[in-house]
Amino acid sequence: MKKLALLLVSCILSTLFAGCGEQHVLGSDRPLLVGVTAGPHAEIMAVVQQVAEKDGLKIQVITFNDYTQPDLALNKGDIDANSFQPEPYLDDTVNDCKYDTAIVAKTIIFPLGLYSKKVKTIASMKTGDLVALPNDPANCGRALRLLEKNGLLRLKTGAGLTPGISDISENPLNLTFREFDASQIASLLNSVDLAAITSGYAGASGLVPNRDALAIEDTTSPYVHIIAVRRQDKDSPAINKLVKAYHSETVKKFIQDHYPGTVLPAW
Repeated sequence: MKKLALLLVSCILSTLFAGCGEQHVLGSDRPLLVGVTAGPHAEIMAVVQQVAEKDGLKIQVITFNDYTQPDLALNKGDIDANSFQPEPYLDDTVNDCKYDTAIVAKTIIFPLGLYSKKVKTIASMKTGDLVALPNDPANCGRALRLLEKNGLLRLKTGAGLTPGISDISENPLNLTFREFDASQIASLLNSVDLAAITSGYAGASGLVPNRDALAIEDTTSPYVHIIAVRRQDKDSPAINKLVKAYHSETVKKFIQDHYPGTVLPAW
């Protein structure tokens, strides 16, 4: 509900102020304006900026603290691209706000993993075991999809990318599912049999996702983050240079060195 309310407000603002502000012409002498959120997206884009400049593209990184603002700013023409969100989040925004937005590249994923201190493999899960899930719809859905991929349950046809516990159609081990605040789940590993933990909280608790997770999302996950642009700009030479710079070996190495296991390159 909170996300929907924020999206509705941003859609209203977009309608009221569309066309306001100076429009940036791609391919001009001005920098390409790229919106990000603070943290890894901003840190990675700073490296992309350095790589792109060697290819003749100047990038100005604009950092936002509100997740509704980068898409609003893109729609208004205040920025030329943004890099901060997974595809399902953009899909929701486009559907709600009717933005004419296109995806031009995959970037990174913050992989959600399944962790345990009581079992060593997914195959050793037993009847009635307790599974801790995040209580927000997006991450709960990701966890259920990962559990399904690893054979612990089946979801109803058409459950989409954000299924809930009520969408479980088959539960052969009669597992018990309980939802908790995502920030608390790592602290519950001694009292549950299996826990779905996002990479940020896993890393903060001393877990190394690509070492400690019994199962983990990979780059085929639909929750990979993306670069979005206005549809009219998707084939622009400047946008092509942005993607080329992001997908460079320099950027990939930076991600692997600075966020070992908690952020993965997804291209």
